[in-house]
Amino acid sequence: MTHRVLFVCTGNSARSVLAEATLRAWGGARFEAFSAGSQPTGRINPYALETLVAAGMPTAGLRSKSWDEFLGDGAQPIDLVVTVCDSAASEPCPVFFGDFVRTHWGLPDPASVEGNDAEKRAAFAQAHAIIKARLMAFLTLPAETWADREALKVALDRIGFIQSEDAAHV
Repeated sequence: MTHRVLFVCTGNSARSVLAEATLRAWGGARFEAFSAGSQPTGRINPYALETLVAAGMPTAGLRSKSWDEFLGDGAQPIDLVVTVCDSAASEPCPVFFGDFVRTHWGLPDPASVEGNDAEKRAAFAQAHAIIKARLMAFLTLPAETWADREALKVALDRIGFIQSEDAAHV
């Protein structure tokens, strides 16, 4: 069975795109990955694209888009929505309604980092490291976990606290 996963952020230009591309690369036939934003910027952050290319992730077809594409009549159902905004920084997290499991994997927005190119690249690399650590844990969830929505929610919420340095312990 293929599970459809939507990563949601406000601008859909950095974190949600990093997560979408990484799950597409690693998820095989088990997952279809998408990303969207409540107020999409209309373009992928160039540092996000650079980070993905450096990690060997395919970037074809990635674009900044509205979550409206995933709502309403004719929209394919989504199984899981993951918000990746940083509520700790008082960044508003979009609210997305529907019959799916929701979880929050907040992380700081690398696009908000000010500084030189090296500092910006480092922020994107750190965000991607956290996303990769979380997705490694996500991909190890047993298939039967998906049959129990409550157990799935608990497992997904726990994954949202993993940091990149935790990846060795996943």
